[in-house]
Amino acid sequence: MAAGIALADAEGLDAMSMRRLGQELGANPMSLYHHVRDKDALLDAMLDAVVAGIEPVASSATEGGQVPWTDLLRDLVLAARREVVRHPWAARVLAERDAPTPSTLRHIDRVLGVLRGGGCSIDLAHHALHLLGSRVLGFSQDLFDDSVSTRAAPEQIAAQAAAWAATLPHVAELALAATHDGPLGGCDDDAEFAFTLDVLLDGLERCRLAEARLSGSPRS
Repeated sequence: MAAGIALADAEGLDAMSMRRLGQELGANPMSLYHHVRDKDALLDAMLDAVVAGIEPVASSATEGGQVPWTDLLRDLVLAARREVVRHPWAARVLAERDAPTPSTLRHIDRVLGVLRGGGCSIDLAHHALHLLGSRVLGFSQDLFDDSVSTRAAPEQIAAQAAAWAATLPHVAELALAATHDGPLGGCDDDAEFAFTLDVLLDGLERCRLAEARLSGSPRS
């Protein structure tokens, strides 16, 4: 798993093959099938190892009392992002999987634990997982992949904006104003990710407070 992770980190997911990994290990590629069923199983195991490495840095309490649950969740999600940024290929594997790995389930359970411990109802915690989506695991699954266009040369961007100006003035304005250079795609840079996360957490806290007021909970 470690050799596979190192290879994917260095050369990207497209370089990953059982033959290439066998070369890296100095082993017959066919011998790898004694340890993993196939390449997909290998990628699952690599992904599971990456997610297992997610470790938040915030303490659960401060001298003045408990850390707000929104801060704890923010820290946990940003810890996931740090790990995914270290291994950019992991976001692609995560996005392609239909079922979570064991470590992914443990991470989601920890997210739910923060939500429930912060006073969110199980219904709101369920909504929160859908709302946060891929951000729970440290990346943004955007509608379009604009990583190529946002990294084009300035003169190319200006020419495209000029072509749009007459019929798509607001899109043209945004094309000239927006700058992204994120490790996980054009609109998945650190600033965009943190901004979206903060807005979502603020909204979830407002929903939690509204629920608490309706139920007469002392945590409102």
